[in-house]
Amino acid sequence: MTPPRTFGDSGQAFPIYITVVAGLLFLAFAYLAVGQAAANRNGAQTAADAAALAAAQNRRDQLADKWKLAVNDPTKWQEIFDGNVDVAPSCWRAYQLATPNDATVDDCTPDGPLSFTVKLKTSKPVGDSVVPGTENTYSTATATAVIEPLCQPPDGDGGSGGDELLKLKCKDREWDVDPHDLTQLPEPQDLFDVHLAD
Repeated sequence: MTPPRTFGDSGQAFPIYITVVAGLLFLAFAYLAVGQAAANRNGAQTAADAAALAAAQNRRDQLADKWKLAVNDPTKWQEIFDGNVDVAPSCWRAYQLATPNDATVDDCTPDGPLSFTVKLKTSKPVGDSVVPGTENTYSTATATAVIEPLCQPPDGDGGSGGDELLKLKCKDREWDVDPHDLTQLPEPQDLFDVHLAD
């Protein structure tokens, strides 16, 4: 008659249990590392979007100011709406916006007169994790912002030099522009839309 086992089975199960628990812990830390990387990447993309939009909005505001200066000469409006006028550089706004978003701009490039592309890198790495190398890994992101003209100048001279109102057809409204009353002019956001490229 074989005596009953008292500790054999439990003794064999214990190493398996330890192995399973260790594997689950490793998976948990691996998922945490993936989450850290994803959060870092999302932060980089948010910073890139904000930086590109800031540069484009600065250019938009400058174009709107140019339009106000040329409000008495509708023949110049189209080149302003096309962005084909001299304005100051706008990428400084991208650099300015990147810093509070824990990122640094690697490149800011005007893609023609009505578009900006910004490439940046996070200032902070992904961080320590079970995945080797993440402590020195920085996320990068790219974003492009576009300035879209919303208005069309009047045909011909539009009454330039006369006392009649100038017509400015925009996407959501038609403006009667009075060259003698510059307090009722459209705002920059009425003249141009700024958005991220699709």
